[in-house]
Amino acid sequence: MEINVKNIKGEQTGSKVTLDATVFGVTPNDHAIYLDVKQYLAAQRQGTHKAKQRNEVAGSTKKLKKQKGTGGARCGSIKAPIFVGGGRVFGPVPRDYDFKLNKKLKQLARRSALSYKAQGEAITVVDSLQLEETKTKSFLAAVKNLGLEGKKLLIVGATSESTMVLASRNVQKVKYVNAESLNTYDIMNCAAMLCSAEAVEAINAQLSK
Repeated sequence: MEINVKNIKGEQTGSKVTLDATVFGVTPNDHAIYLDVKQYLAAQRQGTHKAKQRNEVAGSTKKLKKQKGTGGARCGSIKAPIFVGGGRVFGPVPRDYDFKLNKKLKQLARRSALSYKAQGEAITVVDSLQLEETKTKSFLAAVKNLGLEGKKLLIVGATSESTMVLASRNVQKVKYVNAESLNTYDIMNCAAMLCSAEAVEAINAQLSK
């Protein structure tokens, strides 16, 4: 599969770049995408939640009343969960939500996500992501020229192009990633992808193995 390469002004350069069929043309596996996105979101959780149990709350350990003869239930501590201010039963404790996925499954998920974007013609390729000026105004003009205005945009570069990173970082619904850091969640979470030709080659090399 070949796609025309434009310049940052939205003009055709006359050259084309190949989207590897083993990366951008596979039959999408929705379950693989689900698992990879689930793992990505789980890994973002801090897991620092904490509730105090009965051995951690402040309070006297003195027996509240005698064991028998009161006509009420037996109780031994004000820190018991049944009392206001007592500990919490089975409350949340700090934990790591991350879980392991096989490398091949993660690669399948990324290939599936990229194939969805290729099928939906949501991938735009430019010869270079460098802007003439490191200004938000210049970035917005480039996005408009490329016909991507108003779309949730994922920009993929082969390296950290400083002008593009700095000019786009203050714009809502726009994210910049390096090709080597591309993940399934970012691909599925955008309406359009803007890639440099060098980034496409890097993705082909990374996922066609």
